[in-house]
Amino acid sequence: MTKLSSTIVVVAVLAGAAGAYYWAHGLGPFGRVSKAAQPSVASPALVPRDNTAAVSEPPALPKTTQPNDRVPPADAGTPLRPGEILEFSADVAKLSNVANLRLQIVERRNFFGKNAWHLQAFARTENPLRMMFELDDQFDSYSDVATLSSLQYEMHLNERGEKQESIQRMTTTGTELAATNATQTRVVPGTRDPLGLMQYLRTVDWGKVREVHGPVYDGHKLYDVRASYAGAAASVEVPAGTFTASKIDLRVFEAGVELKDAHFTLYLADNPSRTPVLLEAVMPFATARVALVKMK
Repeated sequence: MTKLSSTIVVVAVLAGAAGAYYWAHGLGPFGRVSKAAQPSVASPALVPRDNTAAVSEPPALPKTTQPNDRVPPADAGTPLRPGEILEFSADVAKLSNVANLRLQIVERRNFFGKNAWHLQAFARTENPLRMMFELDDQFDSYSDVATLSSLQYEMHLNERGEKQESIQRMTTTGTELAATNATQTRVVPGTRDPLGLMQYLRTVDWGKVREVHGPVYDGHKLYDVRASYAGAAASVEVPAGTFTASKIDLRVFEAGVELKDAHFTLYLADNPSRTPVLLEAVMPFATARVALVKMK
């Protein structure tokens, strides 16, 4: 995946915003990594549809992400609702509307006997950038309803006509059922994927909780992502309107060391849905702004 495409995709996922810079450079969260950095027995992350299921060894666990006996649950009064569609526009540096982005809560469904949310994200480049770099990517997550921990994470990439797919069934025991076209990946209990993380942050009652953290698996590596309440914003103006919002700072740790090359701020509207309305990313090579355009 190229530097340009990685930047667009991380903006699209939004939930994985905490790793935008590292994804863009193929070094960290949500970016392509070398084989040496992948689990030693893992099958390749990008696989054709007809691959049979395989089980990978668990990624190395940072000391700051040791699993607890109890996985933190999502808020019982969840703001998530099936059928929700959020559309965003991404500006990178001085380039406006380089991509249209969509986050969608498809449905609440049974997934191999577990109650799960089916979450989706889409990224599409726009002209004039699209004339140089055509990108249409889709991400799917099946996340546990109670905790938003990942049950399965999928990446369906279509960039410049080249298609690649990754379907990873998360397992804590190696015994979970999986489709024949999926690769089983062993993770620690409570691990979320980027889409599950985004939705989980919406379930947190930030009026009572000041910080949450936990393991996040981006399809390649395991990280500790920490989100902390940074105060209420007076107002946030985006194309969808003006919102009073809570300000959430996101930090990413690898092997106990914080990745300090970038800073990310997420704004969640102070409405019953706790709608994500704006993401700001300050990176060494550029700044990015992902603003809500429409919600359904």
